[in-house]
Amino acid sequence: MSQSNLQDFSALQQKFLQQAFAVSALKFGEFTLKSGRISPYFFNAGAFSDGQSLAILANCYAAKAREIIEAEKIDCLFGPAYKGIPFVTATASALFNNYAVNIPWAFDRKEAKDHGEGGKLVGADIRGKRILLIDDVLTAGTAVRNSIKLLKEQGAEPKALLVALDRKEWAVENSPKTALATLAEEQNIFTAALIDLDDLLNFASENQALAAHLEKLQNYRRKYAVNIAK
Repeated sequence: MSQSNLQDFSALQQKFLQQAFAVSALKFGEFTLKSGRISPYFFNAGAFSDGQSLAILANCYAAKAREIIEAEKIDCLFGPAYKGIPFVTATASALFNNYAVNIPWAFDRKEAKDHGEGGKLVGADIRGKRILLIDDVLTAGTAVRNSIKLLKEQGAEPKALLVALDRKEWAVENSPKTALATLAEEQNIFTAALIDLDDLLNFASENQALAAHLEKLQNYRRKYAVNIAK
């Protein structure tokens, strides 16, 4: 990114974080994750459930996706069901409205239809297309791996994954790689995130209302984040 584009994206990140906190997509407290870890924060992009929130999220996705589309020669977006569906459609719209980038999109159903157009996929024909997947948060990565498998079965070429949040935690205890980096290497795809744990720490440190949570965030980072001294 150029210096100007970096500044523009940083401003979009701040709007995204502010809106996430305002609509409780980003919560601070004590939360048990699927991994069993007790986290001092929780992110649920499904809470971007009104027009303003979704537009802010889509603008941030679109700014990052534009770079990936160019670098990876992407020619179709894909949103894994269910949360990925509104994200991919809103991002495609924001790409066109903000950058005049017109790109097809598709998503999957949890169950295949045996009537109408049938099949498991909705939207553009993905056969032979280089795909950018758009999702919210990567945890174990099981859902994304299933999506990548489906895309390959349908004749597409998954090339990149863009998530809203990278928790920057190791997938396997004391691994030198984050869950996102592990997936990138395993599946041979490019991965990126709109924000990560460091961005959350900066946000909390600059928000007086979150001062009480900052120490817990820092302790969690030391315990579970990759490349952090214990």
